[in-house]
Amino acid sequence: MPFSNHWPNGGTNTAPSHLWEATLLDGTPAPPTVTLTERHRDPIICYQLHNKGTAPVRVKSVRLFSAPQTITAPVILYGEGFQMLSQTGGAVGEPVHLGGYTDAKHYRLPEPEGATTVYGMMTVGQPGKTTRILQAFTSCRRFSGKFCIYPDRTDVIVDTEGLELAPGATWDLEDYMLDMDDDPAKLLERLAAEIRRNHPPLHFKASPTGWCSWYCFGPEVTEKQVLDNLDAIATSVPTLRYVQIDDGYQSAMGDWLETGTAFGGGVQGVLKKIKERGFEPAIWVAPFIAEAASKVFRDHPDWFIKDAEGKPLPSDKVTFGGWRHGPWYALDGTNTEVQRHLETVFRTMRQEWGCTYFKLDANFWGAMHGGHFHDPHATRIEAYRRGMAAILRGAGKDSFLLGCNHPIWPSLGLIHGSRSSNDISRDWNTFARTARENLSRNWQNGQLWWNDPDCAVLAGDLTSDEFLFHATALYATGGMLLSGDDLTHLSPERLKILKKLLPPTGVAAHFEDETLRIGIVTLPDRYVLCLFNWQDTPQELSVRLPHPCRLQDFWTDADLLHRSVFLMPPHSARLIVCHPKLSG
Repeated sequence: MPFSNHWPNGGTNTAPSHLWEATLLDGTPAPPTVTLTERHRDPIICYQLHNKGTAPVRVKSVRLFSAPQTITAPVILYGEGFQMLSQTGGAVGEPVHLGGYTDAKHYRLPEPEGATTVYGMMTVGQPGKTTRILQAFTSCRRFSGKFCIYPDRTDVIVDTEGLELAPGATWDLEDYMLDMDDDPAKLLERLAAEIRRNHPPLHFKASPTGWCSWYCFGPEVTEKQVLDNLDAIATSVPTLRYVQIDDGYQSAMGDWLETGTAFGGGVQGVLKKIKERGFEPAIWVAPFIAEAASKVFRDHPDWFIKDAEGKPLPSDKVTFGGWRHGPWYALDGTNTEVQRHLETVFRTMRQEWGCTYFKLDANFWGAMHGGHFHDPHATRIEAYRRGMAAILRGAGKDSFLLGCNHPIWPSLGLIHGSRSSNDISRDWNTFARTARENLSRNWQNGQLWWNDPDCAVLAGDLTSDEFLFHATALYATGGMLLSGDDLTHLSPERLKILKKLLPPTGVAAHFEDETLRIGIVTLPDRYVLCLFNWQDTPQELSVRLPHPCRLQDFWTDADLLHRSVFLMPPHSARLIVCHPKLSG
């Protein structure tokens, strides 16, 4: 049900327009000639900022309103991050960072003292109750919308980056949504529909499957390793359609067409052999970044985001400097020469190299804060979106673009797939952490893009229960499925698990509550229960089963007794298929 009379956290909407405030670049309030107007389309509010004065003003941010916190009981919280690796759970006043890389500490995005800041969307509710209240920005065309959560209030803010608002000019701010429902899944479905209205998703019919070189061979991957795995795929798992070469083939970060020593400089030959075997060549690119030693940086320093003195801005001056060969420098997407460069790189890889799948990494730096752009009237959101539009033109309509380490909301409508967790690794803590990150974003899968829960890694020394937990979490996302193992050495038992995950259903599980213990995947002819024990001790899970139905273990295909209580060992999960019994 739409919810427009009360603000989140229990406050009442008496006169939100009286609470707004625009802050200038110097930190002072904007003059009274700067005004805000609203247009309502329940549950959406569209805001415009006007300068009715005779002098230009540089507006740093606009606080649309503050919502008071009046609930005395604990308030469960979920909020998205600006960057893919940042998510916030826990409770208001006691936030929990679901990932290890926060916007504020790792990426050094400014955050007010005493506040927890989330971006794009947030939900709140009370423990033991299903009702959730949603606040969200349903567009991200020019500005970033965020929520600064204090113990006593939530400030709803649009970051206008200190741009100049000329006399008589008007800015369309991003659309804001306030809604609530007793069914959190329906609430998030409405959010996805409103986002699609503003940012129609790129169409790609089926959730991709494939193999990725990174998690078994890293940047030292060889031609033989790729081709040996291609043989294994063709023989044992031909439904893995995309064979992706990851980081390591390039001569330098930024010089994507200047191949390095990997494969003896013959990456194009490897890609050609993939295509000749009937599979789709896929490749890793970090399109917005370059290292100082790269040819593109040495030849075109004017292509990069600048500091206050007009010099290329090293990323470590304002944010995380990069994980290899840093500090990185970020290409300025507002520069038309940069747009032509990006378009050329991806057109070459598509038309000459044959690549039809692009894993776009380090995209956050395309929207790097703290710098100056070639177009002084553009925001960092616009810089990123213009660069991405050029990449799309080069890659062509039949390619698949995966966003990774990307700004989430600024990527709306610009990617076919979205990494929904941090990198995977073969240990229990990572299995549990990435599962929670992925499942918290299930509402996005198939609605905004295909979610990428990162690779299935089924080789290693963990317990069988822990590997099945990992595989069950991947199934429950309904998203993409890429193998990250050296398939030439994967045991028959683990290979069988991989095959059972193919093809992905494309349907994400809906969970009972924020504990993510009991989820359900609803398919046309059956539904599948997803049961998780995240704990270090055995747990009993009680589920509501339909009647009548036939129960079957997904992994073994064994028929199960009809029951409603399941004893779960530590670090375990189960997939239980429920087949309706036809009456008569």
